[in-house]
Amino acid sequence: MKEVYKTILQNAKIHIKERVNRKGVIAGALLLLFAAGILSTPRIISVTTGGNVSKKELPIYCVQTDKPQIALSFDAAWGNEDTQRILDTLAKYNVKVTFFMTGGWIESYPEDVKKIAAAGHDLGNHSQNHKQMSQLSKAECIEEIQKPHDLVKQLTGIDMFLFRPPYGDYNNNLVKATYEIKYYPIQWDVDSLDWKDYGATDIVNRVVNHKNLGNGSIILCHNGAKYTADALDSMITGLQDKGFELVPISQLILKDNFYMNHEGRQCVK
Repeated sequence: MKEVYKTILQNAKIHIKERVNRKGVIAGALLLLFAAGILSTPRIISVTTGGNVSKKELPIYCVQTDKPQIALSFDAAWGNEDTQRILDTLAKYNVKVTFFMTGGWIESYPEDVKKIAAAGHDLGNHSQNHKQMSQLSKAECIEEIQKPHDLVKQLTGIDMFLFRPPYGDYNNNLVKATYEIKYYPIQWDVDSLDWKDYGATDIVNRVVNHKNLGNGSIILCHNGAKYTADALDSMITGLQDKGFELVPISQLILKDNFYMNHEGRQCVK
């Protein structure tokens, strides 16, 4: 029996060595498959070690609903040239959205924060300094959220309760900290990629024809991206032509009695 185990171990070592030697070829092949859309990056739901399951806490990527409602959101972390154009277009269609603002943006453009609030849009929290939140302690996460919260409270009297982590970067520590201070962690399932500056037509097509688009979807845009304001009119009409009603995230999400499924969808218990 010892000889059998010895043989198995030797074979395993050879197999590992071969895989290491071929890692460049394997990585290249995988990259091609990802680029071709044959493979897609899965969301990690749990990690199993030694028979124990460590649950991966998920923020809200989208919402389970029978209503044809979706939410449009804008991250505001840099630039402000197009904010008024975006607000004017939203007013033209009487559409309410959610703006996730960093503390630096709030400090730089306080009057625009007030305009956004006065227009009836959600004010969302995007952290104070746009850091990678998964690298911070729980206390540091709370501080990053609390500072913009206090700034907006002073400016508008509004207590924000929606938080989007910068870069979409999170871990269990952040998700738990967010809920502890009475916030909902918000991601997205439709990415406009507007920050890549591919053009207004690309933004519209990417959003309106996105494979994930459906009831309860949350769309990510940026108020400071080069072509977003140009794309917004056609984006709104394209989504409405598909039968969707655009609502702010505060109206879309479930406030209690929910659970998160394996794909980050907020579901009714």
